[in-house]
Parts: sequence; C-alpha cells; structure tokens
Amino acid sequence: MPEGDAVIPVINHLTRLPFGQQAASQDWHPHGHASFATAQPPGPWRQHCVAGTPGAELAASLDQTRIGLVIRKGRAQDVDSYSAFLDNDRTTRTGLEDWLRGLGITRIFIAGLALDYCVAFTAIDAKALGFETIVVEDACRGIDPDPDATWQALARHDILHVRSAELAGQ
Repeated sequence: MPEGDAVIPVINHLTRLPFGQQAASQDWHPHGHASFATAQPPGPWRQHCVAGTPGAELAASLDQTRIGLVIRKGRAQDVDSYSAFLDNDRTTRTGLEDWLRGLGITRIFIAGLALDYCVAFTAIDAKALGFETIVVEDACRGIDPDPDATWQALARHDILHVRSAELAGQ
C-alpha cells in the first residue's frame, strides 16, 4: 500500500496520549483464503497476511506496549473480515465489542490500514453498535489514492474524523 508505513509514527504518537485501553486488529488468513486472487474461484486480493508468517505480524516499529487486545480477523477459510467487529458474513463477531463494553468504553478512535476497507468497515460497525466513532485522518492510508469517497461514506454514517494534532487534549 502506498505510504502504508507512514501511519506508524503517527499511531506511535497517539499511543503516548492519555487514552484508555488500546486494541489492534490484524488480518490472519489461512493459506489459500477465499479472498486471494489465487483461490478458486478467485477472490479480489493478492495473497496477504497469511497466518503465522511475517507478513501477518503487526509492524515491528509499532509501539505495542499499551495494546490490551489484538483481534485476529479473516481467519475463516471462506469468509473475509474487513471490520474489527464483524466478519463479512455479518454474523460472526470478533469479540472486540464485548471487550470494549466490558471496559465501559463508549468512544473509540480508529487508525490504520486500509482506510477504504478495514478502517471504514470498522468505523461503520462501531457507529452502528452505538460507539461514538472518530477516525484519525493522518493515521490512516487507503488503497484508493483519493480518499474523498471514503470520507463521504463515513460522513453519511455520522462518523467524525480528526487529525492527530487535534487530539493532544484527549
């Protein structure tokens, strides 16, 4: 993804702000996952984030010291998972909602890759589940180099977005 690594310093800065709990999600696909272009029938994506391989690990330069939960998603052979809350079958839950509710969290900030897929689906699901949802613009990168359509889609769901510099007081 173009400039995907550029989000890491921004996210690392955010982890040092006085937020409560932090969670991370990572694709963790089995070999031959249905979403891969090499599957039969072919899926939409090149092979990526195969479980147990270095390509599936969180970035080594990501500050993980305050991450209280890591959600591994996309683990089912025939179902993808863009959202950190629900698989694409829209019924299988990842456990993130229960974890957040158990901690009494009502407002979440979302950052990462890819803005137009995993970040957007996570934000839309979070909002639908009743969380106040804010996407940190400069801590995201998308597959589509023009994010306007994604920002418009998020706005239709009443999802806010801010720049990381605006969060110093959070």
